[in-house]
Amino acid sequence: MSGRTLADARGWAALGTRLFLAAAEGFGPAEYAAPTPLPGWSRAHLAAHLAANADALGNLVHWAATGEPTPMYASPEERLAGIERGRALPAAELTSWVRESAQRLTAGLDALTPEQWQAPVTTAQGRTVPAAELPWLRAREACVHAVDLAAGTAFADLPAGFLAALCTDVLAKRAPAFALRTPDGGVRWNPPGDGEQPVLEAELPQLTAYLTGRQHIEGAPPLDPWL
Repeated sequence: MSGRTLADARGWAALGTRLFLAAAEGFGPAEYAAPTPLPGWSRAHLAAHLAANADALGNLVHWAATGEPTPMYASPEERLAGIERGRALPAAELTSWVRESAQRLTAGLDALTPEQWQAPVTTAQGRTVPAAELPWLRAREACVHAVDLAAGTAFADLPAGFLAALCTDVLAKRAPAFALRTPDGGVRWNPPGDGEQPVLEAELPQLTAYLTGRQHIEGAPPLDPWL
């Protein structure tokens, strides 16, 4: 268990948004066209994705507040089409979308009552979660993609509590290939066959970069990007 709280998640989401915008506010067309670690995605794709994510999570906030089922996206195809439309926007408009969509999401979350925070909503992956999980979903997107911009933010710049919570999530998704973190901070993975489980030792930022598929560690199995 990561021990994260709703207040933690909201703080991390705000931090990730600030870090992303601190870089994006200075981007013009050339900067937005630069590639990212995500295959086939430019910085403009990342920005459009993050903005669309805020609007989509806002749909779930509306669901929690009103009881009216409001999916994050109309369909997977519409989600991708929205990113394509967004990444073609002029640089200033794209940055404004990132900023204003985040502000709308924050305002919607601020207005939820204690009862509404517990209302069940369904994510784009089909998971039913309480609305109190939405800030954590946003924190993951905002913080990790702030790193993906490759504009000055690294995993080492993010809070240790966020990194630990993120590793817990990623390990759960990558099971059974990986086991839970060991008490000394390592990760075990399960190689083919009946051999002994190797233990990967690394500092938390490096471990997070590896588990999310952003950085390879020598001797460890290669991983595709997560998130």
